[in-house]
Amino acid sequence: MSGPSTYVPKSAAARWLETRLPILGLVHSSFIAFPNPRNLNYFWTFGGILAFMLVAQIATGVTLAMHYTPESTLAFSSVEHIMRDVNYGWLLRYVHANGASMFFIAVYIHIFRGIYYGSYKAPREVLWLLGIVIYLLMMATGFMGYVLPWGQMSGWGATVITSLFSAIPFVGNAVTQWLWGGFAVDNATLNRFFSLHYLLPFMIAGVVVLHIWALHVPGSNNPAGIEPKSSKDTLPFHPYFTVKDGFSLVCFLVFYAWFVFFIPNYLNHADNYIEFNPLVTPAHIVPEWYYLPFYAILRSIPDKLGGVIAMFSAIVLLAFLPWLDTSRIKSANYRPLYRIAFWFFVLDAILLGFIGSQPPEGGYVIAGQLLTAYYFIHLLVIVPLLGLFETPRPLPASIADAVLGHGHGSAAAMSARATSAPNTRG
Repeated sequence: MSGPSTYVPKSAAARWLETRLPILGLVHSSFIAFPNPRNLNYFWTFGGILAFMLVAQIATGVTLAMHYTPESTLAFSSVEHIMRDVNYGWLLRYVHANGASMFFIAVYIHIFRGIYYGSYKAPREVLWLLGIVIYLLMMATGFMGYVLPWGQMSGWGATVITSLFSAIPFVGNAVTQWLWGGFAVDNATLNRFFSLHYLLPFMIAGVVVLHIWALHVPGSNNPAGIEPKSSKDTLPFHPYFTVKDGFSLVCFLVFYAWFVFFIPNYLNHADNYIEFNPLVTPAHIVPEWYYLPFYAILRSIPDKLGGVIAMFSAIVLLAFLPWLDTSRIKSANYRPLYRIAFWFFVLDAILLGFIGSQPPEGGYVIAGQLLTAYYFIHLLVIVPLLGLFETPRPLPASIADAVLGHGHGSAAAMSARATSAPNTRG
């Protein structure tokens, strides 16, 4: 490993602070000298991108809140006021609205990278669980933010999604009325959603701190899925990974800016530019694109309660991947059958997203049911069984060997490592 922090304060003020609040030493040990596996590829840069996006969303959101009016008769016009009258208000709103989509693009790549390389396995189970908590908080925050413009899709989306809670036996209607603040989506609902939308990003920031803390205990996983054995296997975070992450962030921001400046409304729904009217139902109510796979699962179950259970189970099951996956090998690079199953799972998620955007009729319903069935079969059947019956490829002897191409360890060595899997780091 690259070793612990060697931070030495250079000024009297820094030495004074370090003896009382060693924050500079903490930053140095966590983000400068911290050792990382030397074979990390660009998929590992999305954690830093997500941290940047969280800060950007909080900064733009707080600024927008200074001009927004959370009142049902004024909310829609206050958004128009921001767009037309506030200096650079149009830019703030487009950066914030498209930032939500960029946030979810980055988090989906981050999650699928973790699934492909087995980053959820021991000893990183808590890291993975905290990531799922962040994802759930993101979904709640994004949904509540989508309601705030108080357009047709905002109001009716809130009506449809909150009505799902009425399917809960015994307490469902009471929970729904509490969410609404009355007997329909109205001003009290808007106030509740605005308050929670403002609060939840700070909760996300708190869990992110725990997430980073949990990462720094075992260190990062890597494409080979083996733990560093010597200093040859690692590099300090700075300058190697700061430069790499910085380059990735710039590329991502170019993509982000393209949406903001050239197609800012591409990911929005046209009906949301009409003020919410509870007496006029849109022809086709759809949530934001990042909810569509789970929306398709919800609609694929004929029973309302069953659909709600299936939708939430589809997310909760991801939290149990460390225990559903029975293989002792982490990286799909050395698991040929699992790699094929993984790409089928990715395709299934994409197709579920497409089905969720279509009207629930005809062949779309049948396709949604088949795709939903495969989603659960993959997590509950294929992943556990592959771990028991798949024959993985031999692992490299070390990360340095994987990087420098010195060959792989023998099958006997791999088998020995597999037998000692309880002590293997995830």
